[in-house]
Amino acid sequence: MQRYYFIDEDLDDLEKVSAELEGVGIAKEQLYVLTQSDGEVDKRDFNYVWSILKKDTVRSAIIGSLVGVCLAWLVLVGAWASGLPETYTWVPFVFLSIVVLGFCTWEGGLWGIQQPHHEFKRFSEELDKGRHILLVEAEAEYASAMSSVAEKHPMLRKVGEGRPVPKLLRWVHILFNRYRRWGP
Repeated sequence: MQRYYFIDEDLDDLEKVSAELEGVGIAKEQLYVLTQSDGEVDKRDFNYVWSILKKDTVRSAIIGSLVGVCLAWLVLVGAWASGLPETYTWVPFVFLSIVVLGFCTWEGGLWGIQQPHHEFKRFSEELDKGRHILLVEAEAEYASAMSSVAEKHPMLRKVGEGRPVPKLLRWVHILFNRYRRWGP
């Protein structure tokens, strides 16, 4: 599985492209539109990239938690080296290490919410110009079909590849969308 990026200036054209891609066998849940005008995308039948996923919150929170684990470990090692737990017990030091871990994770998330997603940074200039990015997550066997669809649309151009969403998250997204269409 690979993620393919295409740029287009017209949402109507992207709607036609996504319909053609669905026609060649790519599931609707594998097509996303990254844009700064989410309101326009919401009026259409597109999957758009959620606002929280446009930011680097998750990645930065993970990095913050790794820093927090290291600092929490230092708190516990420092307490052990000082010999204070023999006098006061381990409880305050364990709580302090938990607080340090939580604080670092929180700070990482706060820092990440201010940054664009690391995979979407390269498109920030295009998005500022009002263009839209189509993200297609597909197997390599669909590459020729995507090329033939792209040739039919002169405004659409391929601008790169990237890592797709993990299979588990994609599977959950597919099941959620099926329930949303079926459910009350």
